[in-house]
Amino acid sequence: MRSTDQLLGDLTARSVKIIYVPYAPSEGASESPDGARRRTLDAEADPWDGRISRENHLRELLKTRAPALEQRDLSPILNRMREIKSPAEIAIINRVTKIGGEAIIEAMRSTVPGLTEQELDAVGQFIFTRHGAQGEAYRAIVASGPVATNPHHRASPKVMVDGELVLMDYCPDLGYYRCDITRQWPVNGKFTPEQRELYGFYLGAYEAVLYSIKPNITAQDVVKAALPKMEKILAGSKFSKPIYENAAKQYVERYRRMANPDTVGANRGRGANLGHAVGMATHDFGGGSGVMRPGMVFTIEPEFRVPEERIYIRLEDMIVITESGAHITSDFVPRSMDAVERTIAESGLLQKYGRIK
Repeated sequence: MRSTDQLLGDLTARSVKIIYVPYAPSEGASESPDGARRRTLDAEADPWDGRISRENHLRELLKTRAPALEQRDLSPILNRMREIKSPAEIAIINRVTKIGGEAIIEAMRSTVPGLTEQELDAVGQFIFTRHGAQGEAYRAIVASGPVATNPHHRASPKVMVDGELVLMDYCPDLGYYRCDITRQWPVNGKFTPEQRELYGFYLGAYEAVLYSIKPNITAQDVVKAALPKMEKILAGSKFSKPIYENAAKQYVERYRRMANPDTVGANRGRGANLGHAVGMATHDFGGGSGVMRPGMVFTIEPEFRVPEERIYIRLEDMIVITESGAHITSDFVPRSMDAVERTIAESGLLQKYGRIK
């Protein structure tokens, strides 16, 4: 074992010409590479701060203390290593997905009008801690009613009321590996007729994409396979308001543009992107676009909006690409309206514990 005191001597040895160091900032707790970049760039640009990242500070020290060394960026090499997960990594990701899914299921069971978003968050945190998670995978989202239109709403003291939907985007960090799952359900336990028509359309279109994913095809191939199913679902859907029908048509149109990027002006030349990779970060490297290669782990999370009524619907699932197919590791978390309503009807932890008065 060599000490840091010996580092300078090693670096200035005549045989050493090149040193590889990471240029990208390291990721903190509940943070992804994109967030780490924003954090360090914001600090550097702030006239009342001006700090550079630890990685940049190391590079500056190396320029001063070992000026003869050529520095090269290690980050792209590390990023490529993160794209394809090993069986051991996938085993951890499967376990963390199980914990995250169970947290959401328990939140469903505990949901009744009059609870706060923070109480659902507390139930999820209990499930995380009980199963050995070391914290949140990301800044988790618990959003009820119209606040769900804010894509990164944190659990708040807001009281959930009868007639609202609550969205939970929620997963832990276990052994420095993450998951990312989203579900949405009615606070009172029953979807209203309007919610059923919108959620039902969205779910059908969402699953058309989800179940079209398979190995060794591109994301654009997935969209092309899913699009006829989505158009059939759209044609068979009945909407009670023109704004609902228009929102559904716009949703399918987005996928039509992804399927045909070379024929549509604003999308010309852009490849399809199904979602984002998950691994050592919630927004990791590899997966969701390009070729679906075995060992990739990613999510899909398309959003459906009716802006006129501040309606927002979104689901998200974890997909592991294998040699023979696509394993949807979060499939056990209820998604269908009947399964969601049955789960909400079960007894939940919050009702058993009650509030301290």
